[in-house]
Amino acid sequence: MRIIAIGDIHGCAAALDALIDVVAPRPEDTIITLGDYVDRGPDVPGVLDRLLDLQQRCRLIPLRGNHEQLLLWVCEGRRELFSDWRLGGGETTWASYGRHLPEVLPARHLQFLRDCRLVYETEHHFFVHGNYEADKPLDAQDPYVVLWDSLKRRVPRRHFSGKTAIIGHSRQKSGNILDLGYLKCINTDCDGGGWLTALDVAYGRIWQANKTGKLRGKQG
Repeated sequence: MRIIAIGDIHGCAAALDALIDVVAPRPEDTIITLGDYVDRGPDVPGVLDRLLDLQQRCRLIPLRGNHEQLLLWVCEGRRELFSDWRLGGGETTWASYGRHLPEVLPARHLQFLRDCRLVYETEHHFFVHGNYEADKPLDAQDPYVVLWDSLKRRVPRRHFSGKTAIIGHSRQKSGNILDLGYLKCINTDCDGGGWLTALDVAYGRIWQANKTGKLRGKQG
């Protein structure tokens, strides 16, 4: 059984396709996606459809990112956030659904976003989108910190549980994972010209693809 984390996808369906092909998930595998499926990239509906399909191939644990949270607020009627959402990357999501959001968001996509978790943990690792509070239990984390807080603002120390944190959100424009030992950030800036990263958290194997679907090569 493998436990594989995938970083911020941001509408890059071709990159996600390439990683799924090379990782070749098996029914006994667990894949944790770290949020930010929507906005900025060209094919948000394709990303969500592929993740829904992936649920039939393996155990998929999708986490919620700040971009999903903002989209959900817009879909729940908070129209005052519509401009902020579009300016923050939502323009591509809006365009990919024919500029009729939130009215035409398919029910299956909306339910997928609503079902996303904030935190997930295994025996040796835990997974969040943005950041964490080192002194708080994982089931008591502040949603704002988990969704919005950036490593640029605050690098946390090791969580008191001793588990290794696997996070996204904070862009690593070098295209390489930020590895602090106790914390690994795998948002390697796919939509910005970098790579989408998949990491086998137990063995350290890395797969990366760019937004056109070209593989960087197997690492680790």
